[in-house]
Amino acid sequence: MAKVIPSKPALILLYGFPGAGKTYFARQFCDTVQAVHIQGDRIRAELFEKPRYDKAENAVVTQLMNYMMEEFLDAGISVVYDTNAMRASQRHALREAARKAHAKPLTVWFQIDVDSAFIRSTQRDRRRSDDKYAAVRDRNTFDNIVAHMQNPGNTEDYVVVSGKHTFGTQYTAVARRLRELGLIGLGEDTSKTVKPGLVNLVPDPAAGRVDMSRRNIVIR
Repeated sequence: MAKVIPSKPALILLYGFPGAGKTYFARQFCDTVQAVHIQGDRIRAELFEKPRYDKAENAVVTQLMNYMMEEFLDAGISVVYDTNAMRASQRHALREAARKAHAKPLTVWFQIDVDSAFIRSTQRDRRRSDDKYAAVRDRNTFDNIVAHMQNPGNTEDYVVVSGKHTFGTQYTAVARRLRELGLIGLGEDTSKTVKPGLVNLVPDPAAGRVDMSRRNIVIR
């Protein structure tokens, strides 16, 4: 299936609790839209055999992610920046970098209750591509991350999705905003959404013999 091609590059930032489904969305979004998935957890795992998640290590991962982001955006390629853009200052710097590359920044805010997010973050399945590189955090570490998160404000361009919804529902909301920003054309927000098949309840005589005594359906 052909991918949706934005008319100009976009920088998609992800915001939400650990376990909210950010990487799950990022992977499928890049399967649907022509964009590059820059995954912070994977970069960290490939650089460091035993990640420490300390300040120095975070700086190395961030520097490499930002370098890759700038290179792709300068080449006119959209990017999904897959790390938790927790702080307002971090998102501001990334938005400014996007604008310098003539790209449109958009933050996707994944909303989910804290307890559900924590349970997900402790039940990572390393056999799944979305969980392979993610950190498993204890409750104290999880709560500390949540306590330092700064929600998007009125000065930011963001769209809210539910962390418990399917990708199809999430994509429809995000694509609608991309269309409003002039990045994708009319209809492309729904053209990639999987729709249930329809069952033809009216018999087609051309198809052969039909038992007309069984054509009525009663729902009790």
